[in-house]
Amino acid sequence: MATDHNALLRSGDGFVDVRAPVEFAKGALPDAINLPILNDAERAAVGTRYRQHGQQAAVALGEELVCGEVRAARIEAWAAFARSHPQCTLYCARGGLRSRIAQAWLAEAGTSVPRVEGGFKSLRQSCLRAIDEAAAALKLIVVGGRTGSGKTAVLAHAPASIDLERFANHRGSAFGEQPSPQPPPVGFENALAVEMLRLSAPGTTVALEDESRQIGRLAIPARLYEAMQAAPIVVIEASLDARVENILTEYVLEAPNPHEHLPASFARIRKRLGGTRHQEIGELLTNALSQGDPDLHRQWIRRLLTDYYDPMYDYQIAAKQDRIVYRGDANAVAGYLGGCVVEVAR
Repeated sequence: MATDHNALLRSGDGFVDVRAPVEFAKGALPDAINLPILNDAERAAVGTRYRQHGQQAAVALGEELVCGEVRAARIEAWAAFARSHPQCTLYCARGGLRSRIAQAWLAEAGTSVPRVEGGFKSLRQSCLRAIDEAAAALKLIVVGGRTGSGKTAVLAHAPASIDLERFANHRGSAFGEQPSPQPPPVGFENALAVEMLRLSAPGTTVALEDESRQIGRLAIPARLYEAMQAAPIVVIEASLDARVENILTEYVLEAPNPHEHLPASFARIRKRLGGTRHQEIGELLTNALSQGDPDLHRQWIRRLLTDYYDPMYDYQIAAKQDRIVYRGDANAVAGYLGGCVVEVAR
């Protein structure tokens, strides 16, 4: 029985999640693989039998549904993962029948895999505690700067950092939606908790990008966001021309489908931008997309930065002036972070 949840979460040794796919889709752990003992239909049938006739009848139905070649295939899938991840553990929803039966079947086949006491529910509670505790214990430093200044790239070169946008699968603005969907809130928080546990060596300073509480449809956990709002800030300074080029590269030239993504994203800020400016910049955007001319794209990007993003940033940063400890270009800020961030304990 595995009981040290923080050690398990930190280890990266892997989890066999034997819950049904519908449960896994609502949120899991970053190092988990879903190899269910019951698929969705089987779980529904067993659940109905349990409610109508009790546990013994439900177990009997489960064994009837998962037998012969089906059972052998599921045991082999678990065993194969265990062979490639010798220190893995397995869990079900609450550490109950499903994980106990899976563990017993594996043992009968000659493979010993410990199971997590309390199952996913207990691991989930450990993740939430870990976020709150790490938010209080870690030294945080926030990387700020105008849109297009290269904050994410600088963050990637910091010795210790948490890329919230990567975990959220969203760039954090109206244009931040990615081709693949965002994870469920439970999965986002669990992945964040695991990363914070891995960065929890005493004295570690962790860099994060200056974010709003909301990243797409996901919210930064309250305690972490509060800690970010009190942390010192380093500001990347970049010229308007440089920022236009960064935006052009990231959102147009290297974007998978700008013809669909950009108009849809631009429509979201109509109310905040105002009707007249939205129409003017929208015409520039439409013209740029139809002609595929980078110079035309630079026009709408420049207008969007100067008319929308820069005024919003100036308003927000004005309230944070007392927290700013350093300003410089991207290379200078990267060097500053390298001097104040210590090696991460893994």
